[in-house]
Amino acid sequence: MAVPYLPTAVRRRGRRSFMLRALGYVFAAGVVVLVGGASAVGFVFWQYSKDLPDYEVLAHYQPPVMTRVHAGDGSLIAEYAREKRIFVPINSMPPLLVHAFTSAEDKNFFEHNGLDYIGIARALYISVIFHKKTGASTITQQVAKNFLLTNERSYTRKIKEAILALRIERAYSKQQILELYLNEIYLGQGSYGVAAASLNYFGKELHELTVPEVAYLAALPKGPANYDPFKHPKDAISRRNLIVNLMLANGYISQADHDKTIAQDDLGINMRPVSPHVFAAEFFAEDVRRELVDMFGEEKALSGGLSVRTTLDPAYQREAKKALVAGLVRFDRSRGWRGVVNHMDISGSDWGPALGQIEVWNDLDPWRLGVVLDVSDVSVTVGLQPPHLAGGQLAPARDQVELGLEGAKWAIKKGKTLTSVLQPGDIIYVAPTDLAEGAWQLQQIPEVGGAIVVMDPHTGRVLALVGGFSFAASQFDRVTQARRQPGSVFKPFVYATALDNGYTPASVILDAPIEIEQGPGKDIWKPENYKGKYYGPSTLRTGIEYSRNLMTVRLAQDVGMPLISDYARRFGVYDNLMPVLSMALGAGETSLLRVATGYCIIANGGHKVTATLIDRIQDRNGKTVMRHDKRLCDGCEAAKWEHQDEPDFRADENDADNRQVIDPHTAYQITSMMEGVVERGTGTALKAVGKPIAGKTGTTNQAKDAWFVGFTPDLVVGAFVGFDSPKPMGDQTTGGVVAAPIVRDFLLDALKDKPAVPFRIPPGIKLMRINRHTGARATADDADSIVEAFKPNTDPADSNTLAQGDEAVSASDQSGGISNGTGGLY
Repeated sequence: MAVPYLPTAVRRRGRRSFMLRALGYVFAAGVVVLVGGASAVGFVFWQYSKDLPDYEVLAHYQPPVMTRVHAGDGSLIAEYAREKRIFVPINSMPPLLVHAFTSAEDKNFFEHNGLDYIGIARALYISVIFHKKTGASTITQQVAKNFLLTNERSYTRKIKEAILALRIERAYSKQQILELYLNEIYLGQGSYGVAAASLNYFGKELHELTVPEVAYLAALPKGPANYDPFKHPKDAISRRNLIVNLMLANGYISQADHDKTIAQDDLGINMRPVSPHVFAAEFFAEDVRRELVDMFGEEKALSGGLSVRTTLDPAYQREAKKALVAGLVRFDRSRGWRGVVNHMDISGSDWGPALGQIEVWNDLDPWRLGVVLDVSDVSVTVGLQPPHLAGGQLAPARDQVELGLEGAKWAIKKGKTLTSVLQPGDIIYVAPTDLAEGAWQLQQIPEVGGAIVVMDPHTGRVLALVGGFSFAASQFDRVTQARRQPGSVFKPFVYATALDNGYTPASVILDAPIEIEQGPGKDIWKPENYKGKYYGPSTLRTGIEYSRNLMTVRLAQDVGMPLISDYARRFGVYDNLMPVLSMALGAGETSLLRVATGYCIIANGGHKVTATLIDRIQDRNGKTVMRHDKRLCDGCEAAKWEHQDEPDFRADENDADNRQVIDPHTAYQITSMMEGVVERGTGTALKAVGKPIAGKTGTTNQAKDAWFVGFTPDLVVGAFVGFDSPKPMGDQTTGGVVAAPIVRDFLLDALKDKPAVPFRIPPGIKLMRINRHTGARATADDADSIVEAFKPNTDPADSNTLAQGDEAVSASDQSGGISNGTGGLY
């Protein structure tokens, strides 16, 4: 059957109808796909959103921030941190820095909603077509990953990261997100956050950074190790220049700044030390760290962002380190030359790299390690170890110095020459000397240990502390951690106890042999004076000035060791001193810091002080959380200064730390007696200072410990010398010979520009001229007369007699007792 003929218009309508139906099918399919895709995406988002961390914690996030420790003048001493970070608010960061990081990491940061969709599409395209992975993470995504997720490389983590980024953008401003990012990001060399990196790489605050410096910091997030300025300098410069190009393209810098930076062929790195201990204050800084850990726990001490203002005086600290090193070297040299550090082959022309590989303690400056290149009878040519640059690189330059006979004569035995001591290839230490311009001297590391501490007697503030020759060699602090017998430096506390309980400086005690029963089955104790000599009846002043052991034992026996133990606790020298007579001679172990603190109490008129290394601690928000000064402050509550009177500080009368330990008159009497130690007694090394100084020497049995603690009206200085494993230091090694010169050298520097200040005499003290041997009144023409200090109504009688109760006893009658009714000690 034939098909009927259809007009053209009809045929066209049929085709249109078919196309419309087809388009309808396509649209329907598209809708189905879109809805299905949206449903799938929604399902994925719902599925991965179920276990996501709470992004709201970012609002309360406090990143680990380093604790910074400052000297009394504000200078930085040390930084403690697990993550070296300094938190800086975004409004304190320069725009140039922000522009560098957004150009490098996320140029559309201020426009997108957390995700860079074009970047994501590009990354997917490259991944599928070229099988290469490329980054597309925004700064917001990096914040989500760094704060809330792990570094796992998977699509699961990327999906979670994207979801969190969208939520973070809705909850926080762009400024808040940038603040989190720039303070958290790791930038190599132990630096967390841009502020720490700025200091570590360039030694600058953020606002001081230049275009090439911010560009280099912005280059680091891609891989700090890949752009290490020392290991990969060319790659680092190339990456920095790329960032500069992007900054120019984004309109953030001028063409001139761009061209100037591109022309620089270095990074301008000026690395700070890893642990910036300054002023040779390593022992002090470590003591502060331990104290912070004790107070706040390790986590807050190292990551809590504390700001610590310490008591350290940088000038005193430098002088104390110098004095201690000089004293230890002086003693060590007296024991002779022990030999070279090592030996190396110098037959090749380039000895520098081999010498540079030898590890040297980093706190020996100005000492230098060197190798003997040539030696004659009268001179030595020494090649110095090249200095190490930042990042561990060795400087190419190699200096040579001449060591003359004068600089090494201490090591040469009589009749020998330099060739008997040194040979080519010997590795030695040398240091500049004051003998002449450009002169050097031979050095050796002392075997003996020692320490020095400087304190303010009125507050207990530790102004300087050096716990040993080298902190790099040993972190053991001989000021705070060593427990040693103080020997005769403990005697002033015995004498102060006596003076506080009826004795006077003119009281007479017999200096003669004594035997002490120690109990059943124990040997009789027979103490002796130094050198075994005895001097008969002598005044208390004489006993202190010449450190008479037997007089001290008799005095302690009469006063009673329980009372002396109680006073030792009041002075803070011991907590529970065993009440046996040998302890009166300093046989109990204590620390240099505790002894020096006890001397502070004598120096300040008998007022209790507590040793402290810390003045104030502020938390990361600037709130004061600890102050050493516990004084009350009237007027400190004022919100601002409106020309009112300055705040008035006063002592808290209820504070046990402010109590009076001994009578102020007693404190002055013992001070005056210890001035005699310097003037006539065992501490005459201090006379060279030429200013009022009181002090006491101390030497233990077999000279295992040598001490000197001295003070001026406003400084207390204590020094100790001894081997860490106690052993005899040799004959004639006393506190006056070994330790006192260390204190002398410090005070010569510390007081050189200060006027002589006499010790303050409290009201009521009566000064009277007496014979220093008999304690009786004397006239000015008496060659043995001195001016002595007496409390009211305790001065000697007019005649050459000693008052004992109601009875007068002739001073020549040795069967009598001592003055002022204190009983016989013969």
